[in-house]
Amino acid sequence: MKRAVIIDAVRTPITKGFQGELRDMRPDDLAASCIDALLQRNPGLDRQWIDDCIVGCGFPEGAQGMNLGKNVAVASDLGEGVAGCTVSRYCASGLEAIANAAGRVASGYSEAVIAAGVESVSQTLRTVNTERLFNPRIEQKSPGTYVRMNPADRVTPFWKRAVRCMGETAEILAERERIGRAQQDEFACRSQARTAAAQRSELFADEIIAVLLEPGLDLASRTASQPLTIRRDLCNRPDTTEAVLAGLEPSFRPNGTVTAGNAAPPCDGAAAALIVSEDFEARHALPKLGYFSGYAVTACEPELMGKGPTLAIPKLLARHGLRLADIDLFEINEAFAAQMVYCERALNLNPGRVNVNGGAISVGHPFGMTGVRLVGHLLRELRRRGGRRGVVAMCTGGGIGVAALVEAAQC
Repeated sequence: MKRAVIIDAVRTPITKGFQGELRDMRPDDLAASCIDALLQRNPGLDRQWIDDCIVGCGFPEGAQGMNLGKNVAVASDLGEGVAGCTVSRYCASGLEAIANAAGRVASGYSEAVIAAGVESVSQTLRTVNTERLFNPRIEQKSPGTYVRMNPADRVTPFWKRAVRCMGETAEILAERERIGRAQQDEFACRSQARTAAAQRSELFADEIIAVLLEPGLDLASRTASQPLTIRRDLCNRPDTTEAVLAGLEPSFRPNGTVTAGNAAPPCDGAAAALIVSEDFEARHALPKLGYFSGYAVTACEPELMGKGPTLAIPKLLARHGLRLADIDLFEINEAFAAQMVYCERALNLNPGRVNVNGGAISVGHPFGMTGVRLVGHLLRELRRRGGRRGVVAMCTGGGIGVAALVEAAQC
């Protein structure tokens, strides 16, 4: 098998869903802007060399439907000459897109593939088509799949029911594993502080591309005649304290522990990465970030989906003959603080090696985008610290854990 090389990875800033600066930007345009930036940042790359455009998306319908991958290719400078496909593994959709691209390259079926991820909750989750969405047989065979989601509810917006379902899984995990509110708020505060420090040090600058919002978009932050350029993430709350978090009301249960402060907010954003073979990289003398070296998926009870990384990470490491001590840094998606506290405890991870610049609780979590963001950020952080190996891991709705092994390029 050939090695899959990650040449570069970029992303848009992340803004809050439904009310943030990117809420009126089409998801295909967001992802296309990332691809265009990849091409511009790597001028020696000819678009005709790209075999495919694989795009991950958590909810591929509406503005994100009709084979989003192909639409993104056409909207970008790749144009009609590049094929496209869409993959969905809910929150791990972007990571799945990279794994698909890496597998194609490693097998020799492709030489150069763009893997992207995008989610605009603002333009999709308000109007999801819920007609015949829930299968009674699935509910019977896997009772935890539709946790606290009422199929007959036609009044509550779908995004609230979808988030409520995931929030309920966090409540269940917290209750079973005795993870209290104070522990969750402490973790959330840590995430906010780390992201604030990273932003002050401009650690995200190389991965974020500027997004220009053309006049005419309906944004409360400006008049219709003023263009606006977004250059940084806008979800972080740097002044967060545990006292502030302690004052928030529970979001999913009247006496629960999961709040808006210790959970990832719904967000908008996109990211893209270029995956090529070693032969291709050498032939065209392209600089590289690192290598995508392994991928593992596993399943767990849907109502305990947060423990997915604790199953996928050991499976991944065993497959490659590695131990936890062989991994320099971990990026585990912060869907909920309860899930993160559980993962660190269950795997006995050193907090100083996990999400060192914060995570989704503070940065934000556009479902389909996050996996691509984590891979690009982790490779850059490994390079900054002189590390070699990193693991990206995520839990996913329906009871799925995923983990990926990446290795930094030696400078």
